[in-house]
Amino acid sequence: MTTTASLSAALNRIRADVRAMHAYGVQPSTGMLKMDAMENPFRLPAHLQAALGQRLGALALNRYPGERLNDLKAALAKYAGLPEGHGIVLGNGSDELITLLALACAQPGARATMLAPMPGFVMYPLSAQLQGLDFVSVPLTPDFELDEPAMLAAIAQHRPAITYIAYPNNPTATLWDEGAVQRIVDAVGAVGGFVVMDEAYQPFASRTFIDRMRAEPERNAHVLLMRTLSKFGLAGVRLGYLIGPAAVVAEIDKVRPPYNVSVLNCEAALFALEHADVFADQAAELRAQRAVLVQALKAMPGIEKCWDSEANMVLVRVADSATAYEGMKKRKVLVKNVSTMHPLLANCLRLTVGNADDNAQMLAALQASL
Repeated sequence: MTTTASLSAALNRIRADVRAMHAYGVQPSTGMLKMDAMENPFRLPAHLQAALGQRLGALALNRYPGERLNDLKAALAKYAGLPEGHGIVLGNGSDELITLLALACAQPGARATMLAPMPGFVMYPLSAQLQGLDFVSVPLTPDFELDEPAMLAAIAQHRPAITYIAYPNNPTATLWDEGAVQRIVDAVGAVGGFVVMDEAYQPFASRTFIDRMRAEPERNAHVLLMRTLSKFGLAGVRLGYLIGPAAVVAEIDKVRPPYNVSVLNCEAALFALEHADVFADQAAELRAQRAVLVQALKAMPGIEKCWDSEANMVLVRVADSATAYEGMKKRKVLVKNVSTMHPLLANCLRLTVGNADDNAQMLAALQASL
């Protein structure tokens, strides 16, 4: 067998659906204003950079991660206000936690179901596909609100093992009605499934579901709360965490790869939590800039619709998103053209909320590209 033939035969061992997929793409951004990934635009102050560098440099990189991970869990528990009887699973970003949940619920010989309103985070259906779960997509309303009757009907019909509620949602930046969300949570509980409240954008939202978990623990005993430090300001650190009842956390922890959080990630996260006030000030500034940005977008000629936001992104609809996207790219500003992700997102662009200067440059590029 020739080398080419043997490689072709070996490639056929890879699942056909995986071979048909496209890898997650990250746009080249050298020389560009990067407003496509909801990153915090603020870096650590110089004195904190120096202090963090000293701490990271002193770590025992020749050793596997150890007890500091328990320190990080304790710090996160304090920061989030961990409900009584709950524990924490750490992940390499929330992406890994989504994979672990799917893996833990994938029943051999019986197709489990994952359900989520869409458009939403692309990792939900992808993790379902890769781990062998059926994925049920329930469309949002044309204005990106939850279709509560459709959600309740789908839950009753499909009896999902996992239901994702992004709170707020990506890419729509919507924080859905609390009463509707609780009724959906109740419906999932009635069919014996988990609800995962994905609070990746919690630093920018006006409320959090963890308050409901503490207020009504029995009613929400099947709710898992997932967060990430990416939007907190540590996108490069890759640290996510899942809060859930201790018994559930213990089961999910069994499928977690050993040492999935490095000593560098762990120490950087601990350092950031020690200086949480710095990151809280940054989030407050971004919320203030978001209000200015939304006001400007709603007044801009050529913007057909600008939705209100509870995250560090803003969704807009224009006449021709492809032309606007390419025009902004030529002007050295990267945003996300989400128009092909879902029919409801036709001609929509997702814009990251940045600092005042970044937002001004983005607005100028958008106006010139419409």
